[in-house]
Amino acid sequence: MKKQIIIKTTFLIILSGFFYGIFAQKNVKVMTFNIRFDNPKDAPNDWSNRKDKVASQILFHEADIIGIQEALHNQLEDMQERMQDYSYVGVGRDDGKKAGEYSAIFYNTKALDLQKAETFWLSETPRVAGSKSWDAAITRIVTWARFKDKKSGQVFYHFNTHFDHVGKVARAQSARIILRAVDSIAGGIPAVITGDFNATIDDEPMQVLLNPANFPQLIDTKVISTTPHYGPGGTFNAFGPKENNTKPIDHILVMGKWKVTKHATLSQTWGGLFSSDHFPVLAHISVQKNN
Repeated sequence: MKKQIIIKTTFLIILSGFFYGIFAQKNVKVMTFNIRFDNPKDAPNDWSNRKDKVASQILFHEADIIGIQEALHNQLEDMQERMQDYSYVGVGRDDGKKAGEYSAIFYNTKALDLQKAETFWLSETPRVAGSKSWDAAITRIVTWARFKDKKSGQVFYHFNTHFDHVGKVARAQSARIILRAVDSIAGGIPAVITGDFNATIDDEPMQVLLNPANFPQLIDTKVISTTPHYGPGGTFNAFGPKENNTKPIDHILVMGKWKVTKHATLSQTWGGLFSSDHFPVLAHISVQKNN
């Protein structure tokens, strides 16, 4: 009798461990979202008419981490007010404090523990706040964070950025800086890279980032999604009636053994108006455990 109890108990422990291993590999819902800076001249698409839409898209799709681009400090405060279970990391690009646009990372505090976060500049002097180089028209930054999933215990990094909209050399150099940063900061730990890269997959910056000959190797989540991409192909709409290009400039990339189950461009409208001049992009991803 005791032997049967021991066998049953051992079996249940093994079984529970098996199911824990399955459920521990839960999806992390990642979003990249250029929310358009607070410009009163955008009316009727000014921030006062969009802030509820931006927050509601994030909340409805239950994103765990969101790479935000173009946000001014007051916009982050508005989002924080509407997203009670979220917090954010990041600094303004002009002074490393609150001035200028952020490339902030919002994260669900119920799902993720923040372990560390920093910002560096996409320039030849990445530690100098407000610096820019090459042919860049505007100061550009990368904010990164190290997270631990509260359920699975999985640690991963998130890098979020916004490449220059004018400088071709600056964009290509920024891609090379990102690769070096992912390698030196994340090392062999899985990483997610989000951003408005102001470049399609065919353009040099994305070719640098996704070239399998380069190290570390980054992968486009859209390409490896196990279900077909959902939504428009393009991600920039310029507040028009639809996307103005069939190719995206907003991307979610990964490094490491990630599985991608869904990838979408979200183009909901409210009375014909969008939440931003960019569509948010969403991917469901999970780290694959070694056997």
